[in-house]
Amino acid sequence: MTSVERRQQIYALLCAADRPLSAATLAGQCGVTRQVIVGDIALLRAEGHNIAATPRGYVIPAENTGLIRCVACSHSLEGTREELHAMVDCGCTVLDVIVEHPVYGQLTAILQLSSRYDVEQFISKMRNSSAAPLSALTEGIHLHTLSCPSEDAFAHLKEQLKQMGVLLPEQTD
Repeated sequence: MTSVERRQQIYALLCAADRPLSAATLAGQCGVTRQVIVGDIALLRAEGHNIAATPRGYVIPAENTGLIRCVACSHSLEGTREELHAMVDCGCTVLDVIVEHPVYGQLTAILQLSSRYDVEQFISKMRNSSAAPLSALTEGIHLHTLSCPSEDAFAHLKEQLKQMGVLLPEQTD
């Protein structure tokens, strides 16, 4: 198989997948190393293919059918699980997390978390890799972009986050 054929196969596998596919999984299916897959994904992206890297693997992002909303939050590392559980329990998909870095500006990480199972996989991967969340760079302050099923669900979520002490209060001068 040529490298072009391999990239076509990778893209076809991602399009057909109903879950994220890790570089290791793709490497096994294509008979190459994980690093070759990482390079192939970079080349596919350079060709204009929309491929997102999530904590669980690569995905072709689905079109958002919900209302896109953003919340500003602040909490310690220990509050991550509860915050994410509240979001998915309200029916929202946590699309990403965003922080403002003093050198790099806005840093965004795609999450695509839509269930407690997704959240638990994310927390487990963070714990097993000894990685800190992006919010550790900003003393806990971060944004989440959400896909919500309705305005009511979003309002309910904001109220829950407020009660948890996670929702960043609006600043008034």
